[in-house]
This record gives sequence, structure tokens and C-alpha cells, in this order.
Amino acid sequence: MSLIVDTSPVEKKIGGAKVRLVKDDISAMDIEAFVYYATSDLKLGSGHGNAISMRGGPSIQKELDQIGVLGATEAVVTGAGELKAQYIIHAVGPKFQEEDMERKLETTVLNSLKKADEKGIKALAFPPMGAGFYGIGLDVTAEVMLTTIEGYLKEGNTGLKEVVICANDSRDFVPFRKRMEELR
Repeated sequence: MSLIVDTSPVEKKIGGAKVRLVKDDISAMDIEAFVYYATSDLKLGSGHGNAISMRGGPSIQKELDQIGVLGATEAVVTGAGELKAQYIIHAVGPKFQEEDMERKLETTVLNSLKKADEKGIKALAFPPMGAGFYGIGLDVTAEVMLTTIEGYLKEGNTGLKEVVICANDSRDFVPFRKRMEELR
């Protein structure tokens, strides 16, 4: 017997923006910008990096090569090549069992939001930051990300009108749905 998971979109209003949870492929979304959980060398490797490279074309990696290397929690904005999005925010976050992981994840999310504002971006999508390959637990990821996004939007010093959490599958979706239901 399989468990059927409700993955219908969830939406909450926070400050002057809406926060949505969707199940989709972030690299194929029709959104102004999305965040990519990058490696410090800014090489588009496997997983979403490969999808970004294949769908977006070589211009994205060329732009990243000119930037060089980022430290943990730093973020940078590039064009999105041939993707539907206009921009990609490449953010270097913590990895599993790294010291101060939750604080570093919070800073990474915050720096991504700030980069979006610096660029004048109104609609931004996030993946479950650090979950999967980087080994951060989904419950931790959902808690840190949504608490950080909620705090940033409630401050009101942002031009963001929409923040989307884009879960790749049902496993990613469930902890974010649970945490979104707690948002006020």
C-alpha cells in the first residue's frame, strides 16, 4: 500500500509578498530568478548544475568562470542563459555535519535574498537548500529556510513580491508543507 502525498501548491502572505510552495523542476520554472546551491568553485556539476548547464547553455558557466571562487554563505548573481528565468543566484551553503550548519544555512538564504533585492528581482525561487547531496536534513532545511524568509519579508525592506520554495519531489515537499502551515 502506497501513501498518497498531497503536493498541491501552498501559498501564504507574509509582509508585502506571497510565499508559495510548489513541486516542480526549478531549472525549468518560468520565474524571474532562482537560487542554485553552488559549490565554492562555481562549477556547474551534476544534478541541477547539469540541468542548468545543458538547458541554459555555456554562457552561464563562462560568467561563473570570470567570478572565480566564493566562500561559504556567499552568493552571486548571473544571467540564466537560455533558461526561462532571467537570473540565477549561485549560493554556497554549508554541507552535512559542518560546524554551525544552521547559522551558515540561515546566512546563505539571507545573502541570496539580499542579492535578489540588489538586482531588483521581484520573484525568486529556492530549492530545498542543502538537502539531498549536501546532506542537511529536510526538517532542518525547511525550518531554517522558512524562518529566514519569513523574517526577511516581515522586515519590509524588500522589493520581493514572491518567494517560491520549489520541491523536486514529494519527499522534499512534505517537511516544507508542514512548516508553511505554521507560518502566520
